[in-house]
Amino acid sequence: LTRFNNLTGVITSSLKDILKAIKGLLLMSEDLESVFHSLFNGKTPAMWLANSYPSLKPLGGYTNDFLERLKFFQTWIDRGIPVLFWISGIYFTQAFTTGASQNFARKYTIPIDTLTFDFHMPKEQEPTSKPENGVYTYGTFLEGCKWNWNRWELAESDPKVLYTPVPMVWIVPCKKEELREFPSYECPLYKVSTRKGVLSTTGHSTNFVMPIRLNSTIPEAHWVKRGVA
Repeated sequence: LTRFNNLTGVITSSLKDILKAIKGLLLMSEDLESVFHSLFNGKTPAMWLANSYPSLKPLGGYTNDFLERLKFFQTWIDRGIPVLFWISGIYFTQAFTTGASQNFARKYTIPIDTLTFDFHMPKEQEPTSKPENGVYTYGTFLEGCKWNWNRWELAESDPKVLYTPVPMVWIVPCKKEELREFPSYECPLYKVSTRKGVLSTTGHSTNFVMPIRLNSTIPEAHWVKRGVA
């Protein structure tokens, strides 16, 4: 929330300063001029992105996405912990998944470094209560293939369809030696589609989040060649 509050402050102050600069009440600095030109051209200003979560959206899409994220967190504050988490709407996704591991470790008094994540795709896609362990998440998409809702596994993409939604994923912490074995593809999860990032000061990538195991009877090498993520 602190990160979102900071971003909201940057956006609000820059817009107010631009209005003052247009009226001649404030000097139009180089940074403000850059923001002004970006807004005029329908691009997301670099000043905002420097304080923002990763995004490739133009101005209109970025604004709508930002408002939806604020709405999600406001609902969380007003109504308590949600049943379903919008994982792609969270600023620092790795902190969210680490929090899920910490809750599990405290609950069962297990060292957190002995844990990993298991992934389930329940047929019931609209749960009404929170799971006993882990978290229900939504908001991810597949590139390079699609989800077969009948066979409940990965399948080849439809012609001219680049991105398809992934079912609700139940992320469950578990001991590494108790991890399930099932036909799957270890699918990398990224925040944005460029699939590139740098290591931040926390030691985490600014783009890559983690691999997610998705049901697949087709050999994993097939999806690797497809570049599925």
